[in-house]
Amino acid sequence: MTRIPTATRSSPRSSVHDQSQRSQLSNSEEVGNATVPPSQFLSRFQSLPISLALMREFLSVALICDALDSIGLGLQSPRLEFKQLTVRSNLLIGRAKTTLWADMAHVDPEPYKLELLAIDSAQLDDIIVCAAHGSLRSGIWGELLSSAARNRGCVGVIVDGAVRDVAKMREMNFSVYARGTSPYDSRNRQRVIDYDVAIEIGGVPIQPGDLIAADEDGLVVIPQSVESEVIQRAWDKTHAENKVRDAVRGGMTATEAFATFGVL
Repeated sequence: MTRIPTATRSSPRSSVHDQSQRSQLSNSEEVGNATVPPSQFLSRFQSLPISLALMREFLSVALICDALDSIGLGLQSPRLEFKQLTVRSNLLIGRAKTTLWADMAHVDPEPYKLELLAIDSAQLDDIIVCAAHGSLRSGIWGELLSSAARNRGCVGVIVDGAVRDVAKMREMNFSVYARGTSPYDSRNRQRVIDYDVAIEIGGVPIQPGDLIAADEDGLVVIPQSVESEVIQRAWDKTHAENKVRDAVRGGMTATEAFATFGVL
């Protein structure tokens, strides 16, 4: 894990929160074609103890799962394999923009209607979450939807199903996690039946606006009611892990390190 800068390690609850606000204000000006007033942006993220930029650089799905475990929420990561298809980067994290999908076998009288409305109503730092029950009937997400979502300020997509146009989305550097791929268009095969509603992926409930994160280990959902505490606990554990790492490198045994720091 990359070492956390000393400047942010001394006082994570005060100086880091100030840095979070400065970072959020600077990031709220424009992404793609989506311009968001700073007040609107801060209202969605100001309760968090650190900035999204710091989360993306230093946190991980595993750390967040450990933090959730510590408050008794041990079932927030679907036991499903999601493939990181495009961007090999740090943590993808943002607010869930939920879409609910269904398979179909008839001519759709209004093709793409709700999926386009969902994307057009997305906000800065949203992650589109497609609950398609793992269906590989078609590629429900692709290059053009990625372009439209990025223009709204979205930072990625998580698809419990299949996507297509992988090479093009990789060229765009747009973060895509999915169960698989399919060359088929979704028209007359799958469609969005609702959006901005509660969904489930692998038995894990996801509410619109929940923090959701993904990396090579999998994905995790942080309920809004506990998000500030969970992020703080995950942040604190990064410091503890640095101490353990230094101690072990200095010759301390694993048993001694765990007895000393209580972290593994």
